[in-house]
This record gives sequence, structure tokens and C-alpha cells, in this order.
Amino acid sequence: METPSCPYHDPFKKARQENGAMETEVAGEKLALILGHKGVRTAARDHETFSSDAPFRVPIPSEEDARSVRQLPIETNPPEHKEYRAIVEPFFRRPLQKEYIARIEALIDELVDQGVQQESVEIVSEFALPLQSRALTYLLDVPENEADIWVGWGVHVFRDGNSNDSQKGKALDNYLHEQLDLAEQNPGDDFFSALTKAKYQGQPLTRDQMLGFANLTFAGGRDTVIHSISSTIAYLSEHPGALVALRENPKLVITATEELMRYISPITQIGRVCPVATDVHGVQVEADSRVALNWASANFDETVFDSPEEVRLDRKPNPHIAFGNGTHNCLGAIHARLIIRSLLKKLSKLKSITQLSAERSIEKEVDYERALGFKNLTVTLDQ
Repeated sequence: METPSCPYHDPFKKARQENGAMETEVAGEKLALILGHKGVRTAARDHETFSSDAPFRVPIPSEEDARSVRQLPIETNPPEHKEYRAIVEPFFRRPLQKEYIARIEALIDELVDQGVQQESVEIVSEFALPLQSRALTYLLDVPENEADIWVGWGVHVFRDGNSNDSQKGKALDNYLHEQLDLAEQNPGDDFFSALTKAKYQGQPLTRDQMLGFANLTFAGGRDTVIHSISSTIAYLSEHPGALVALRENPKLVITATEELMRYISPITQIGRVCPVATDVHGVQVEADSRVALNWASANFDETVFDSPEEVRLDRKPNPHIAFGNGTHNCLGAIHARLIIRSLLKKLSKLKSITQLSAERSIEKEVDYERALGFKNLTVTLDQ
């Protein structure tokens, strides 16, 4: 289909083609970025060389100043990771259930229908943020009105702009403590209650372990889902032919979801720590230093994807790694895919989406700039 209009989509192309890696500064830290699809996949599956057993250091930028606990299960290695992940995985598989799918579709129908009735919709604050928050209440099996609190936290639960905000982190900690206290006093079938009942290696979870699971659940799939929603709507507004194609061939929704996730790549990269000095595609990484697995670059690797700068809604095969790869494949992938798939299904019934104004959110570092969703995006939805 059409060539993207955003000039920031593949800022790693030259370095990827030349070396498969680059050394640069990200958020003030010198990092080796692994850029090629094969290199990223290989590193993601090699926890001995590229370790996730690194509290606060898996996200980029690191979050020592933003939170108080190790996120679980993401900041662990096998075999511990497998047992930790099994504790919460049943909740993250709920989006496979027919009743759950119908509920998400009904939510999106409601929000789109509301938007159609309005003169215009600011997608980030009025659509994507409520959609992500209300959908999360379904995932965690908590009252839907909890979303009213979560919406107030904004797009990212830790960051204010591009820097970590310790006050936002403390606010999340306080909220999670309150919910866990309530669950211990009056347990039910919800996510927080499940944590209070869970065991790891035969012992009840500590409060820090409970917080680690909850912290990741609220932080990990928030800005990424919101950026995916806004970027999907922006793409459809800029490429009306895509709406026509989806409307004429509803089955295209499946491959279109995967292609848009590849193209959007809502998280640029994630960190790993090298326990010993390591040569990373010619970049020398000192012991206990970090590297970045750059999902976004890997998803534009021209040795794997034909014309990666183009969005091809029927792209097959599509071995993108927007949700990571290997044992740490994103817990929320099923949920995120359902949201985008259901969104495409509903939006394809519209006559048009007209973009009125937009301000992209740009990830700016020393050697690259990359579009990452929108700060605001105002559209009209025409039925």
C-alpha cells in the first residue's frame, strides 16, 4: 500500500545495514543497540549472555527513580520466569474467551458510535485512554468504574514527558497497596485477589512480589496500547483506501492487525544486562552494562520484510516482533491484538476518518528521532 508519511519511522536503517548494531546514548546512558531481526531474536532467547535478571533495568530508560519494586515476571530469567509467569497468565489468556471478545467489541462499538455523534474527537484523551483503561478492568476482572481513576494518570504511569516522575510512581504504588489491602480483607475472583492467594515455590507471595506483578500490569501495556490505537486511527485517516480494503474484505483484519503492529512498533526497544564483557556485533559492552534489543529496527529489517517502509495489510508471512520474542514474549499480546483487531473491524464500517489536527509524540535521542504515537490527534468520524 502507500508509503508512510512520517519521516521518523526507520531511523536505524543505515546502522542496521552496515553493522547490525550501533553504540549511542539513550536517556543519558551509553548503550549498544542490536538492530537486525536475527540479532534481536537471538539475543532475546539468550538469557545467559543478555540477562533480564536486572531489577529496574529492563525498561529503557531505566526506572530506578520511578518505582520501588522489581517488575514480575519480566525482570527475571528462566527457570524462575516460567513459574512467575504461570501465576498471572490465566488472566492474560482471558481475551481468548468468546464472552470477553464480545465485551471488547461492544466497548469499541460504544466509543466509536459516541465519536460519530460528536463534531470531532481528540483520540488520545477522549478515545484511546478510556478504551485502554476500561478494557484493562475487563482483563483484571475489577469494577469498570476503576477506569475513571486510571484515566487520570495519563498516557504513562511513570513518565511526565520524557523523564521519569517519582511522584507518579508513588501514586501508583499507593493505589496498588490499597487494592491489595482490600483484596486481602475481602478476596474475590479479581486480579488483586489472585495475587493475595498465589504461591511461588510453595510460599505465599510477599507484598513486594504482588506489587511487582501489579506494577508491570499497569505500566507495561498502557502507553503502548494507547499509542497503537492512536497510530492505527491516524494511519486510516491518512490512507482512506485502507478503510475500503478492510470493508470489502473483512478477513483482512487479521493480517492488517499484525502489519500495523509491525509498522507502529509501539515500544522501540527493551534492555538486557551483560553479566560479563561481551562483543555485540563489534560493539564492546562492559560487564554489568546494558544493551538494547531494538524491536522497532528489527521490524523494518529489509532482509526479512519486503519493502518494510510500506504498509501491506495482507502481508504474509509477517514474523514481526512488536510483542517481543522468546520466553519474554509480551503477556498482554493477546489483549492488545484483540483491541486493534476489534477497532479495525468497527472502523472499517465508517465512510471516512478525517484528520483535523495532530501532534506526534517524538522519541528524541542523541542519534535518532522516532515517532511514537501522538500527543494529540483530532479527527471526525463519518458514518
